[in-house]
Parts: sequence; C-alpha cells; structure tokens
Amino acid sequence: MSYEGELDSYNKLNNVLKITDILNNVFRPQKTFKKTTIKLHNTLAFPVLLYGSETWSVTASDARRITAAEMKYMRRTAGYTGTDYKTNAQIAKELKITQILDKLLEYERSWIQHINRMPRNRFPRVMKHYSPTGRRNHGRPLKRLLDT
Repeated sequence: MSYEGELDSYNKLNNVLKITDILNNVFRPQKTFKKTTIKLHNTLAFPVLLYGSETWSVTASDARRITAAEMKYMRRTAGYTGTDYKTNAQIAKELKITQILDKLLEYERSWIQHINRMPRNRFPRVMKHYSPTGRRNHGRPLKRLLDT
C-alpha cells in the first residue's frame, strides 16, 4: 500500500473507532436490541471505512487492525468482554453478520470486474495491465530524482 493509502486506511479506521465509541455510548448494548445496534453499525460505520477501499492493497497487519476494530464493537454488542473466550467467528455467527474484510474483498473484486469491462484505451485498464519495460540499475537506488 502506498504511503497515502496507509494514511487513508489508518484515518478511516480511526474514524470508524470514533463512530463505534459514540454508538456504544449513546445506544447502550445492554438496553438496545442487537439487531438495531448492528443496523446502526452497518449504516454509519461500515461506509466510512469502505469508501475508496476498492483500490487498497490490504496487508496482513491492515487486516488484523480492521478485524480488531470491528470485533471490538461486535463483542460489546453481543454482550461479551475481552476476557470471555469467544472467537470472532462464533460472535459473527451468533450476530448473523458478514465480516468487514469479506465485504472489503467483495468490493475489490467488483472493482476489478468493473475495470475489466472498460474499453482497452481507458486509463484504469491500461494501468492495471501495465508492465514497465527496461531494466533497473544495479546497486543502491539513487537518493533523489535529480541525481539521474
């Protein structure tokens, strides 16, 4: 992921955490139906994170952070604490939710299919199939572009 992409996913994940904290404070999971809190999460927090995620290259550390942020909210919604031994899969099955990483991969597949349907001269399709020509120089890369 590029530096801007890392900042983008990091900022969006922080915004999702803020939103879920607000949801947990306003709509207490003990006093609100689980179905209602899940709908609120899907309507308010999911879109914040998923906007623009089609072009991300999700690394393992990104996936862990996203899953942790999602499960922090879902554990509280299900009524479990961090010390209760419940796996993420068990909680997702109990609440009947699709995990956010699955949704993110679905968005990415949809985006790739969209690019493949584009005419061959469109820029996104050209960049998807781009392969640089030539060879790199041996040794350490130059420090600045001006050194070339």
